[in-house]
Amino acid sequence: MGWFEALVLGLVQGLTEFLPISSSAHLRVTAALAGWDDPGAAFTAVTQIGTELAVILYFAKKIGNILMAWFFSLYKKDWRGHPDARMGWLVIVGSIPIVVLGLFFQDDIDHSFRDLRVTATMLIVFGIILWIADRIGRKYRDLDHLTVPHGLGFGLAQALAIIPGVSRSGGTTSAGLLMGYKRADAAEYSFLLAVPAVFGSGLYKLTDIGENGQAAQWGPTILATIVAFGVGYLVIAWLMAYIKKRSFLPFVVYRIALGVLLFVLVFTHVLDPNAGPTT
Repeated sequence: MGWFEALVLGLVQGLTEFLPISSSAHLRVTAALAGWDDPGAAFTAVTQIGTELAVILYFAKKIGNILMAWFFSLYKKDWRGHPDARMGWLVIVGSIPIVVLGLFFQDDIDHSFRDLRVTATMLIVFGIILWIADRIGRKYRDLDHLTVPHGLGFGLAQALAIIPGVSRSGGTTSAGLLMGYKRADAAEYSFLLAVPAVFGSGLYKLTDIGENGQAAQWGPTILATIVAFGVGYLVIAWLMAYIKKRSFLPFVVYRIALGVLLFVLVFTHVLDPNAGPTT
């Protein structure tokens, strides 16, 4: 992987990680259209650390309060009912599904899930799910209503994002909308829930960078991660303001259009479904 390629993919990661359009799909498709090697699941996981650092910076005060209250709740009874301590436990609960499914489907994440036909299908199917959720969701709950079953519901939706095309933010936000949460609250919990999952995945995949001929190398991967951090922060700020006033319809239309385009390119043999495999 060259430096220019890393710069482009870092921009793509930062632009798409928090929008409900699947950053892993866009990294995969960008590489395929440019004729580059598939950067691989390890590159995706590590560069997502950059975007999650942007989440930590944007929600620094809230995350700090959650960590403090959760820590105190471990040994101080009067902190155990604190809303921030409760949120800390709910983030842990919501993280369980992706840990289990991520380990169980590890080989598929690196190989079969990266087929462009799978990516196209997920873009379309979960685009439709997002549209339905945004249309029928009652949008009356805020995060004070979050329960353990709801946290697991968010977590299961997040776990589906191991498949390129699903979208971590899109899947979890859709689940939140279907459970009656407001757009901004569903998105906020989605971002908080992603922090331990992404850091865990990124650290787990660190040793795969540059191993056995992998396309991604350390220097370019670090550059892409830094770029993803800067761009990702700006996208979070924009998205949180946008969804308080507008629907997800533009993202739904984009997902479906991109999915259809991918199918056309694959079935007309412009793109191989496994374009740019890593050796």
